[in-house]
Amino acid sequence: MNAAGVHVDIDLGQQTLVVLDAADHELRRYLVSTAIKGGGEFEGSNQTPRGRHRIRAKIGADAPRGTVFKGRRPTGEIYSPELAEAAPRRDWILTRILWLCGEEVGVNRLGAMDTMRRYIYIHGAADTAVMGKPGSIGCIRMTSDDVIDLFDRVVVGTKVNIHE
Repeated sequence: MNAAGVHVDIDLGQQTLVVLDAADHELRRYLVSTAIKGGGEFEGSNQTPRGRHRIRAKIGADAPRGTVFKGRRPTGEIYSPELAEAAPRRDWILTRILWLCGEEVGVNRLGAMDTMRRYIYIHGAADTAVMGKPGSIGCIRMTSDDVIDLFDRVVVGTKVNIHE
């Protein structure tokens, strides 16, 4: 799709991610899971950063559904119940990564509040992750199918607004 003017709105209170066109008409709505500790910008807070962002990088374009990423690189593994059992506390980053970059100096860009340096992503999550309820350590989690759909709708540079 990748239409000009497409932008993304993430509502922490509603736990939704909405794709909008240039006229602010809703194109697609997804349930997500953001930080269990709520919104916040500081490094080490385990909170989801608020404010104006953009998609800085798209990672995993041709990866199979369930591809496991570590350090933004595929590990060669595909998520499975056996992997989940072997690492029950792991915060899985699966399928696709949309790496966010803050656009507001002193809010979510530079210093101890830099979204990109905090490695905040929109990414696929384990099938057991509950959507519509906070549960992450800062990132925006989606189902693997939903993150594939979103990945195909946006381009690098797409604006993303995160609010409560």
